[in-house]
Amino acid sequence: MKLTWFGGSTFRVQIGGQVVVIDPQSAPAGIDQGELVSGADRVVTFGESFAAAEALTWKPRAAERLLDAGDSMRPVRLWTVGPGSLLVEGDDEMPLLFLGGPVPALGRWADGAVVVLLAQGLAARAAALFEARSPRLVALAGDESEVGDAFEAVRPMLDGTGLVALEPGLAVEA
Repeated sequence: MKLTWFGGSTFRVQIGGQVVVIDPQSAPAGIDQGELVSGADRVVTFGESFAAAEALTWKPRAAERLLDAGDSMRPVRLWTVGPGSLLVEGDDEMPLLFLGGPVPALGRWADGAVVVLLAQGLAARAAALFEARSPRLVALAGDESEVGDAFEAVRPMLDGTGLVALEPGLAVEA
């Protein structure tokens, strides 16, 4: 999985052998939207209607058996688990959860997930996330002061979880 944040709610994600671009219309000035969506398999926005998943009981789909796989990949699946959320599920990848709103109650699947917190209130939402679950990696997408506050708030709670501050235009591989 490769995750690139461009600012605001704009992301380009390589997951499950496919490229998903999120909110290209919100890209900051200077980002060419045509280039951003070039080669994308899916272009989506946070405001779209995705299938709702119950965050406590959701489970990633089982890996496809080699006999059933055929020549093409299964498409990436997109879910919502609450307001301002997007759950991305790609084959042979850990779940990727974007949270721009409140942190919902999450099931055990979240302990193996990558969680991206974006928008305002990063410190409080990161603390709420860590009080309930220990994801594999938490990525923070926000301004420098928000990210700094979040690092201070959750530093004693990490217990093996990776924590990274996203920089606009730089990719993170998970």
